[in-house]
Amino acid sequence: MRRSRRNDGKPLFRLMLILGIVAAGLSAVFAFMIFFKLPKYVKLEELLVQYMNNIEQKKYEDMYGVLSKESTTKISKEDYIARNSKIYEGIEAHNMKVNVKDTVNNKDNTITVQYSTSFDTVAGKISFENKASFLKQDKGYGLIWNDNIIFPDLGENDKVKVSMEKAQRGEVVDRNGTVLAGKGAASSVGIVPGKLTDKSDSLNKIAELLGMEKETIEKKLNEKWVKEDSFVPIKTIPKESELTLKTAENNAETQDEIQDKLLSIPGVMISDVDRREYPLKEAAAHLVGYVQSVTAEDLEKHAGEGYSSDSVIGKSGMEGLYEKDLKGQDGIKISIANEFGNEKKVLASIEKEDGKNIKLTIDSSLQLSLYEQFKDDKSASVAMDPYTGEVLALVSTPAYDNNDFIMGISQEKWKALNEDEKKPLYNRFRQKWAPGSSFKSIIAEIGLGTGAINPNEDYGYEGLSWQKDKSWGDYHVTTLHKYSPVNLENALIYSDNIYFAKAALKIGAENLKKSLDKLGFNEQLPFEITMEKSQYSNTDKIETEIQLADSGYGQGQMLINPLHLASLYTSFNNEGNVIKPYLLYKQDAKADIWIPNAFSSDVTNEVMNGLKKVVNDPHGTGYGAYRDDISLFGKTGTAEIKTSQDDKNGTELGWFAVSTSDKNAQKPILIVSMVEDVKDRGGSAYVVNKDKIVLDKYLRWQMKILYFHEQTFLEYIYFNKNVKNTTIWVIL
Repeated sequence: MRRSRRNDGKPLFRLMLILGIVAAGLSAVFAFMIFFKLPKYVKLEELLVQYMNNIEQKKYEDMYGVLSKESTTKISKEDYIARNSKIYEGIEAHNMKVNVKDTVNNKDNTITVQYSTSFDTVAGKISFENKASFLKQDKGYGLIWNDNIIFPDLGENDKVKVSMEKAQRGEVVDRNGTVLAGKGAASSVGIVPGKLTDKSDSLNKIAELLGMEKETIEKKLNEKWVKEDSFVPIKTIPKESELTLKTAENNAETQDEIQDKLLSIPGVMISDVDRREYPLKEAAAHLVGYVQSVTAEDLEKHAGEGYSSDSVIGKSGMEGLYEKDLKGQDGIKISIANEFGNEKKVLASIEKEDGKNIKLTIDSSLQLSLYEQFKDDKSASVAMDPYTGEVLALVSTPAYDNNDFIMGISQEKWKALNEDEKKPLYNRFRQKWAPGSSFKSIIAEIGLGTGAINPNEDYGYEGLSWQKDKSWGDYHVTTLHKYSPVNLENALIYSDNIYFAKAALKIGAENLKKSLDKLGFNEQLPFEITMEKSQYSNTDKIETEIQLADSGYGQGQMLINPLHLASLYTSFNNEGNVIKPYLLYKQDAKADIWIPNAFSSDVTNEVMNGLKKVVNDPHGTGYGAYRDDISLFGKTGTAEIKTSQDDKNGTELGWFAVSTSDKNAQKPILIVSMVEDVKDRGGSAYVVNKDKIVLDKYLRWQMKILYFHEQTFLEYIYFNKNVKNTTIWVIL
């Protein structure tokens, strides 16, 4: 029997199996190709990002290493680095950001990466869309470089220019528009390093002519930003033709002669420059402050704030306090220019904005007057309008000429200023001092306000030395005058330490502490300039009876800032309200009350009756300031600074606080002056006599000047440099 052959489908199955395997294999291969081809795009993207990031890190050699072989034959490494570094560093490119948008695989073995980029520059942010092409190499890809990778519109022969228009620094002026800090002229001596011949010998000659150390010049030439063709400012010198400079041989030479010798040295250049000028010089140095050329530290600290290597920056006083307002904004433009210098495109720009002028409440003539009286003393003076709070003068003596710092103060002068025992750099009106008897008026207000003092009570005469009891040991409170009755008014007139020591004990430590806290002790005075905080103790409380008694006449551990004391004295002019002092001028001056109802009007009137007699009574300690035309009130003070009660070598601080008392006075004024070392010079009377001269000049408001106004005369002083600290008073 013949059997038929059965088809069980195995061949078909095998075929299908084979086809399936092949299809799966092809799919895997395709997937493999896709999977491993994409990373090539990713790697190129990463390569581009890394290339751009290297710009900020100044890794130009690494950037050059990314270029294709064809590109490296067209531009050398040296030329590439020079081109890129000059552009990117010239515009101060930083904070680089790159966003890859697409990649295109071209038929010519190149891949094009489309991207957007942005970065910050000295003229603001620059952003643009661009593309970069990579050529396939034996190993990987190389960047096809051309100039438009830097900027899309940049051609091979184009240049990137940074143009700057300097902003005018704002002026500091007084209430009448008189310049306290403004524009002056000078000569800038600089060096172009690449033009120096016989460098060491040239630098020695330059240093000798300018009165500088050779090392100082070398340091300036070695700063990071300096290139061979850079103009490096070395020193700013006065422009006045009559000024002389001295060589190391102490031979005096004219400015012209010095400049001729400097210009004979290859590489030296001299150009006219604007410079800051301070017409009042020493008279307002501590108030106005000064500017100096920025340092490397300044540039690092103020990165991104528009400073450059030739900028100045305020270092102290108003110049430092209002630096942001005064500085302004330099105009800066980054542009592409063709080979003929014609502008093709502006990439970024910042408009020039001149600095703002700062107008102060200061009265220059009063500032000068106070300085002239106390310039040979170690002193601090404050003047203000007691009704508005306008600060009319802030003077610290001795002082320094702030113009010296602008042109670069010599090491010799800097050393002399620092080693001067009178400390001319020390700003005394910012410090706190023992007020002595000038504080008795405030103690009187506190005593009456708390009910501890009856103004009519006679404390009785205790002699010139007193102590509460034997528990005080050898310690006694002393006074200078015998008088009767021993009441508040007479105690103010004769400045009786014993009376006010007893008054402090009656007030009590806790009540005195609370009262002084209310009056701004141990807190920051609300004022534009930071002042030392006043204190009544080295701790947070008044520790002993003796300390309490001493506090009653402004000694012990009592310390107060002169402006704070002046502010407290405004309570007498304003029915017990303490007026806030201020320095920025307001067109319509109005009082801003700092401490409302610090005392009642009855209290202040009672005390002021005594303070008027301090000045107007022949027995008063302030009688030296008496005037028969204008009513004044005030209080003197002498604070002893010594290690013990028996110390005979201690020194004394002399004080005088004085104010007009008539609210309708044409020129109301309150002055507080403090002078160190008045022992054996008349004590507080020394200060009274000085302030009297100041008041005499200031209060002659009736004066009519027919041919020129006071402002005109101040301008005359400004423009005529031979006039030195001169004041003319024309009385008609």
